[in-house]
Amino acid sequence: MANFSKPTVPQFSVEVYQNEYLPEGGREVNAIVTVTSTGGGTVGGAVGAPHLYSPGGTVDAAVALMVDCSGSMDYPPTKMRGAREASAAAIDTLRDGVHFAVIAGTHVAKEIYPGNGRLAVADATTRDQAKQALRKLSAGGGTAIGTWLRLADRLLYAADSSASMVRHGILLTDGRNEHESPEDLRATLDATSGRFTCDARGVGTDWEVKEVTGIASALLGTADIVADPAHLADDFTQMMETAMGKEVADVSLRLWTPLGSEIKFVKQVAPTVEELTERRAEAGPRAGDYPTGSWGDESRDYHVCVQVPTAELGQEMLAARVSLVIPQPDGSAQSLSQGLVRAVWTDDMTASTSINPQVAHYTGQAELAQVIQQGLDARKAGDADGATAKLGRAVQLAALSGNADTAKLLSKVVDVVDAAEGTVRLKPKVAEADEMTLETRSTKTVRVKK
Repeated sequence: MANFSKPTVPQFSVEVYQNEYLPEGGREVNAIVTVTSTGGGTVGGAVGAPHLYSPGGTVDAAVALMVDCSGSMDYPPTKMRGAREASAAAIDTLRDGVHFAVIAGTHVAKEIYPGNGRLAVADATTRDQAKQALRKLSAGGGTAIGTWLRLADRLLYAADSSASMVRHGILLTDGRNEHESPEDLRATLDATSGRFTCDARGVGTDWEVKEVTGIASALLGTADIVADPAHLADDFTQMMETAMGKEVADVSLRLWTPLGSEIKFVKQVAPTVEELTERRAEAGPRAGDYPTGSWGDESRDYHVCVQVPTAELGQEMLAARVSLVIPQPDGSAQSLSQGLVRAVWTDDMTASTSINPQVAHYTGQAELAQVIQQGLDARKAGDADGATAKLGRAVQLAALSGNADTAKLLSKVVDVVDAAEGTVRLKPKVAEADEMTLETRSTKTVRVKK
């Protein structure tokens, strides 16, 4: 384990972008809040590095790998082979000192390494043992993803119950969750939300996009498709490298509003669109916490909308105070950084009607994600006109915002006649993998052009 002479302390900053000017009678204030974590040596850092944000002074991490071993993983056999190789590649990426476990998922969840309700501590020996256990994996049985997640939750808390530990899950599935009810899976997600983050991947094209993205969304992780099992190892390696870069767990966006003001909505808008409004946890008088998960060296953007009371022209007020906080052992919260959202009433029409570029950009990105989903749903329902209109609007928004990746995915589902006008024709035949890729990645956004 590496020795460090100085503590690694990620520095968090909060920047607020808004047009604070409101017309007479105006009540809605919109702001983009950019949160950045830098300078902690989080990318490629080592577990065990001294860390001032964690009560024990050290960063610790636990990872649970959940590998689908249902019968469908044998069709074709490349899926099971790819899953074993990808899991082995992820284990090779674990840093020394990380606690980890491997779970085989079918209609039940089984610990295949290390077993007995424990976690292993990563080193050369345990990584080799885990890879040997992976070689014995075989396909057979059904799919009940909730059981995998509940076992992962128990194991991730087996080593340490402290809030400072960064806990992460990686879940791979190739099929639909057919051996438990949607209500059972939802209950599991409700029970485990906020306890660990989880990246979810669907391999092949026989899985349900909304199930996989719903798991990742509830557990504040990422979701994606790996249509070709041959690409799993690269994807798993990248996922684990990102997980190893997380240093600060359970970070929340705390919003305080003065008397008479209220939060209309809060959503993450970069790097993906994620609705957070309903996840609010009360945090004292007129304050609420919105979970953001764990952080490494990275930057994310949030759209905050506040409704304020009316005021006279020339008056100004604090519409909201935005803080980044982490929980402490005594139940309090440590503030890492903060920013202010303001409201100023003016009769200057130019000032009050100007839309902040960041607000305008991310409003469009949120609409882009929505119309892609609506368009694909309409296409599946046989509503060609509705699908054409929604996907045409998506093409237009992608072009306006410079979202080239999404524009490329859209071009595999529609023939683009005029991107600027949003004129498209539905393709008569679309590869299932292309449609699923567009749906899975529909919430990915691009940042404002500088």
